[in-house]
Amino acid sequence: MTVSSTTVKNSYSGNGSNDTFVYGFKIFAASDIQVIIRSAIGTETTKTLTTDYTLTGVGTASGGNVVFETAAIPTATETVVLIRAVPQTQ
Repeated sequence: MTVSSTTVKNSYSGNGSNDTFVYGFKIFAASDIQVIIRSAIGTETTKTLTTDYTLTGVGTASGGNVVFETAAIPTATETVVLIRAVPQTQ
């Protein structure tokens, strides 16, 4: 399996109301992406699929969206970090 995109991370500022953030890289399974919220002081919290967010675009070459549940929408002091975490095999 070949991954052709060199983009491995997208980062966005939260605003307390936007619940959808784009990832611009292909993932083959929902487990191939890490969704992290970084606080203003630098503390990072990894979010959980189906509890904190859902995904669209799994398997799509251009990527898709991370859609946060209402209770997990990033605030204006938080940064959303989306990282491709595809297992590396030979």
